Amino acid sequence: MGTESGSGTFDTLELELLHALQLDGRAALSRIAHRLGTSERTLARRYSRLRTLGLRVVGQPVPARLGMTRWLLRLHCAPGSAGSVAHALARRADTSWISLASGGTELYCALTTSTPYERDALLLEKLPRTPGLTGVGAHCLLRLFTDITSTWYAHGIPFGPARRDGEAGAPVPAPERPELPGPLTLDTTDRALLAELAEDGRAGLPELAAATGRSPSSVQRRLERLKGQGALGFSVDFAPRHLGYHLMTHLWLRVTPGHVPAVGRVLATHPEIAFAAATTGPHNLVATGIFRGDHDLHHYLDHRIGSLPGIQSVETAPILHEVKRLSRPQLF
Repeated sequence: MGTESGSGTFDTLELELLHALQLDGRAALSRIAHRLGTSERTLARRYSRLRTLGLRVVGQPVPARLGMTRWLLRLHCAPGSAGSVAHALARRADTSWISLASGGTELYCALTTSTPYERDALLLEKLPRTPGLTGVGAHCLLRLFTDITSTWYAHGIPFGPARRDGEAGAPVPAPERPELPGPLTLDTTDRALLAELAEDGRAGLPELAAATGRSPSSVQRRLERLKGQGALGFSVDFAPRHLGYHLMTHLWLRVTPGHVPAVGRVLATHPEIAFAAATTGPHNLVATGIFRGDHDLHHYLDHRIGSLPGIQSVETAPILHEVKRLSRPQLF
C-alpha cells in the first residue's frame, strides 16, 4: 500500500503505530519499533508522515480527579449565527471540543468547570446574553463509560480492518480506579507541566524541564505522580476521515432507569463508539459514534443499539464540522 504523504492510505505498520500511541502516548519510538519488529528509523519516518497529516498526542488532565465538573452543552442558534457563537466559545480556555450539527443550527460544546461560580458565570450570565443563541441545554456528565483522557472519537476508531469486540484496536472502557482521598491539588509547576503537555504530549524531558524550571528527574517524578494518581492521560488526535470514517454522530438515548450502567458499559466496548456517558437531562445517556457512512450508521442503530435491553428511544445528530478539537480550534 502506498505511503506518500497525503495519500490517505496507510500500511500495517502505520496502523500499528497509531494503536501503540493510543496505548501509551509517550512511548519512545525505539520501544514501539522493538515491539513491532521494525527499525527505529523506519518507524520515525512513518511517525513524521502521520504528523504531516495532523497526528497529535496531547496531555490532558482528568477533570473528576482534580475536582472539576464536565459538561456537555447543546446550543441552538438562529440561522447564520452558529459560526460566530462557535468561534466565541472556541476562544475560551475552559472549552475543549466544539462541533456543528443538525443543519448548521445546533452546536455541541464540551466544557469543564472548577467551581460553581465558573459554572454560573457562563450558564446563567454569559450564554443567555449571547446574540444569535436561541436555546441552551446544559448536561452534567454523571459517569463516563469511556476513558475521559481519550479524544472523544479517536480511541473508538478500529485501526485497520473492522475488528470484533475484545480484539486489538477495539476501544477500552474507562478503567475502574480505586477510591482516592479527595481531589488532587496542583501546584504552579504541575500547572505549567500540564500546559506544555496540552501543546505536545510527547515533549521531551529537557523541554518540559526548561518550561517548568525543574530538573528532568523532577519532571519525570511529577509525570509519574500525575499519571499514577489518575490526574493525567494522553490522547491521540487523528482525523477519522484519513482512515475512511466519514460520518460522526451524537447519539442521545433514553434508557430505562436501572439499565443505564449496563447499556453504558456495553456501548464502551463497541468499536463504533468513541465516547459514552450518563448525563442529566431528558436523555440519560449520550454517546459519540464514528462510521464509514450512513449505511453503517443505520446498521449500527438497527442491530447493535436496537438489540440492547432498556433502550426507549434514540436521537441522532450527525456532526457537520468540528470547530475545536482537544483545545485547538479547527479551520473551516
